[in-house]
Order: sequence, then C-alpha cells, then structure tokens
Amino acid sequence: MSNALASKPDSKGFFGAYGGQYVPEPLKARLNEVAEALASAEKDPSFQQQLESLNKNYAGRPSPVFYCANLSQNGAQIWLKREDLNHLGAHKINNTLGQCLLAKRMGKTHVIAETGAGQHGVATAATAALMGLKCTICMGEIDIERQHLNVARMEMLGANVVAAKTGQRTLKEAVDEALEQWIDDDSMFYVLGSAVGPHPYPYMVRLFQSVIGREAREQILEATGHLPAACIACVGGGSNAIGLFTGFLNDSDVRLIGVEPGGRSDNYGDHAASLCLGEPGVLHGFYSYMIKNPQGGAGEVYSISAGLDYPSVGPEHSSLKDSGRAEYVKITDQEALHAFLTLSRHEGIIPALESAHALAYALKIAPQFPHDQILLVNLSGRGDKDVNQVERILRAEKKNPM
Repeated sequence: MSNALASKPDSKGFFGAYGGQYVPEPLKARLNEVAEALASAEKDPSFQQQLESLNKNYAGRPSPVFYCANLSQNGAQIWLKREDLNHLGAHKINNTLGQCLLAKRMGKTHVIAETGAGQHGVATAATAALMGLKCTICMGEIDIERQHLNVARMEMLGANVVAAKTGQRTLKEAVDEALEQWIDDDSMFYVLGSAVGPHPYPYMVRLFQSVIGREAREQILEATGHLPAACIACVGGGSNAIGLFTGFLNDSDVRLIGVEPGGRSDNYGDHAASLCLGEPGVLHGFYSYMIKNPQGGAGEVYSISAGLDYPSVGPEHSSLKDSGRAEYVKITDQEALHAFLTLSRHEGIIPALESAHALAYALKIAPQFPHDQILLVNLSGRGDKDVNQVERILRAEKKNPM
C-alpha cells in the first residue's frame, strides 16, 4: 500500500489505543489462523493476481467517479465514487471476494457471515456460489422484514439465511449468532462485513476495501487535476469509509469526514452515532467507541438504514478520530431521506439510504466552499433495496403530514 499512514496495526492488533482481541482462547486460535493466512496471501503475487482479476472481471472494477452537475450549482463541486455500480450494487463485493479467496486458500468449505442491510449477505452468497462454498447468512429478524428483497436474493444464490431473534434483532445480534456458529465449526470461515471485530478483521477488511481509495485518488486527479477538499463517507461499522480514506490519508489538505446515523434525535436509543455520542468500550472482541446502555454493555441503537444500526465502529476510525486526522459528524433520518430523493430526482441515481447520509452532509456543507473545490462522496451502494421502505415512509407522511 502506498500510504505510509495506512499502516498495519501493531502485533496485538491495535490501531493506537483501539482494536485488539478480547476473545476466549478457542476463538483467539481461530483468529490467529486467519491472520497467518492473510499475511501469507499478502506476500503471494498469485493471490493478488487472482483478486485483481476477480475485481475486474467479476465485480466490474474500476468503478467510475461522476460529477453531479445538477447538485453543484451552489458552492463546491460534488463528485461521487460510484461503488453502487459494482456487481450486486455495493462496495461489499470488494471484501467478500478477498475473504472467500482466502477461505479457499485455507481449505475451508463453508463460509458464514452477518448482514444488516443485506448487501454484505448478498455479496457473500454470490461469492460463495462462484467459489463452490457452502454459505450461511445470519440476519436480524427485524432486518429480514425490512430488507426482504435482499433475503430473496441470498436464498436464490444458494445461501441459508438464519434469523437472529434475540435482543433488538438487528445487526449486533446477527454478529452474535455468526460468531457462535463459527466457534463451533472448524470447516467454517467467518466473512466479516465491516472493518470491525477482533484482529485481524479490521485490517483485513480495510486491505480489501482500500481499492476504493486507490482508484478514487487516481481518478479525481485525472478528471480535475487536483485533489478534493474533502472525502465524505457514511460510517456504520466503517468499511466503505476506511476504504475511501486510505487513499488520501497522507494528503494532509484533504479533510476526511465520516457521517454517522443521527437517527431521530440525540436521545439514547434514537441513533447509532458511536463516534459522535458514544465512548470507548469492548464489543464483539475489540475495543473502540461504542454506544453503551446504563450498565455499560452494548446499548440500543436505531437508524432508518439497516446497514448503519451497529452500536460500535471500526477501531481504525476511533484512532483517526482521536488523532484528529478524520472528523465525524451525524445526519438525521430526515436529512438522509431528503438526500436520497434529491439525488434520485436531480441526477437520476437512486442511492442506498446508508450512502444518502454521506451525500446529505455534502449537500449541507457545499455552499461553504468555492466552486473550484471538490467534495468526493463515496456512493457505497444503490438504493434498490430501500425503495419499498422509502415508499412506505413517504406514503405515511402524506397520510399524516406534520
């Protein structure tokens, strides 16, 4: 990797104060097996060539950058990194191709994954089908209801979708379910969907998602002749954001802005803004900022977008926050919904509700910049999966106007 700041975590899996392996010994042995395989694969040109070929010929990379002329009338130029144009419609495929290729290299025959919005589940199911791997997807019962289309896609691709029925029945519980099954089955490889979890997963996911930032930096320079004033991406667990940020970490004049789900309000249970409103703690085997309940455990979270309602965040983001290299803000449901409709109606691009959070912040700050400045937004996914949900919300608002 060309960026010095995008370094590996230390030998214990920490980015600064955050990360690590807070797990029982049986799971630590499994994690260390993955870490050793990853280290070997990184040094193997044939692995890199296989991954590059799959990114190009299966996922359809490179994804382009696009200038939103209609949204750039007042202030900065808004450009999109079009991860929504990848095969299956999101950035998740970058990661599943790398991890499933690693699983095959390790001789595993069965992959298991968690999913929230369903995009990671779909990408894992498709990649497993491509590589001849058995596939199990764990998904919160509530997310299954609101992302039914993606559940159908996963099942069509041959995956077994398991409902997580405890707790809030969303992404955290899906992770719990997947981890439990992984510990019990040595034939499994856990394909973690975001830059979270115990070491080596935060680093591994960033490694496979860094293709976003590498491409974006080269493309924006080629298209405009200069770097953006800011790179903006939504942050749930944080994989699409860390993928974009990695390409610009050493460019000190480029602001890195992560946008968290502000939900309905700043009140407990109404948001999932771990970096803006949380505090450091341990969840799912790693130390990072998180939303806590009154007892200090994982707190209740909420977001309009199923892919953002996770009570913690990737440890590298926590390190970037504390160092001041990246800044983190929050966007409400209503602001995200407005951005969703704005991009749809003025550029003919329907974004994922997750990505709409990043776009909403770009729209909010664009008037503060001169027109020769660029805001580069990672459009991490397309909104097909959210159309029914948004249509229901709009119909309810029309029936019950404020």
